[in-house]
Amino acid sequence: MGKTNLIGEYECRVDDKSRVILPSALKKQISQESQDKFVINRGFEGCLVLYPLNVWKETTVSIDKLNLFVKDNRKFVRFFYNGATELALDSQNRLLLPKSLLGFAGIDKEIILFAYSDRIEVWNKSTYQQLLAGEPEDFAQLAEKVMGKQERSDAIDDLP
Repeated sequence: MGKTNLIGEYECRVDDKSRVILPSALKKQISQESQDKFVINRGFEGCLVLYPLNVWKETTVSIDKLNLFVKDNRKFVRFFYNGATELALDSQNRLLLPKSLLGFAGIDKEIILFAYSDRIEVWNKSTYQQLLAGEPEDFAQLAEKVMGKQERSDAIDDLP
């Protein structure tokens, strides 16, 4: 199984029945292994996270290995799984989003689906715009801090 590598930012609308159409450009990136099924849960910074089902299963393997006799582990597991809901695309490529999770993320109508790595963050459009308006003054410094100690896998030594 290959690594899922989703990419893109999509403006969408939630209809009156709490459904959102998964954009076709994003749907094309989803592995067939997910069988058009997803799990959505609470994310960080006030967003929701939509995982293709196969990715959710991979993600929860490491979480399920946590020692539940450790208080912080139990607390994390409770918050991580809180509100987690399995979803399936309907015949019109719509997902029915749980109202409780929409309330958590402050989502009403306009949303941003921000796809990266193996997941899709679901944001209230204005919250997402505010988050990005706070772009670090020196993105280069942040990049060095976060990525500067990474070793390149494509080092020049590896060239023929």
